Amino acid sequence: MNKFMMTLAALAVSTAAVAAEPEYATVRMEIDIAKPAAQVWAKVGKYCDISEWLGLECKITSGDGGMGTVRALAGGRVLEILVAQTELSYGYTQPVKEGSFYSLYHGFMEARPVTATTSKMIYTLMLDVSDKADKAAKDEDLARRRASFEKALKKMKEIAEAK
Repeated sequence: MNKFMMTLAALAVSTAAVAAEPEYATVRMEIDIAKPAAQVWAKVGKYCDISEWLGLECKITSGDGGMGTVRALAGGRVLEILVAQTELSYGYTQPVKEGSFYSLYHGFMEARPVTATTSKMIYTLMLDVSDKADKAAKDEDLARRRASFEKALKKMKEIAEAK
């Protein structure tokens, strides 16, 4: 039994030495919208409205749209769980997938009032990029995510400002 415990301890130490230190990155984006925040949120803020502004198939697989609701995107390839919610915002995370690197991916979307008739949509992503080979790969991944979500923000603006 003692030899088994020593082997287990050695394995744990060697595994910890190989594991990368987390490197959390944040991508914050925003766009001004010529509509009140509540009107913007009513048009683009439901949990599966992502299908309209990001072009992904979305299906609620669990929950009622409130905290703890799970959405399946892209035919179920991506699961996201609603972990934060206010009247004009929500935050979500992607769960651990067995056998895959866990990036602790989180997204947060908010319609923020600026004036009585204008607002801004703010979208923030946070994730661990330590699985990327080098700084260039990390920068490329973050730039790809930024481009995708900036396109989505433009689509949200278009939807929100439509007559």
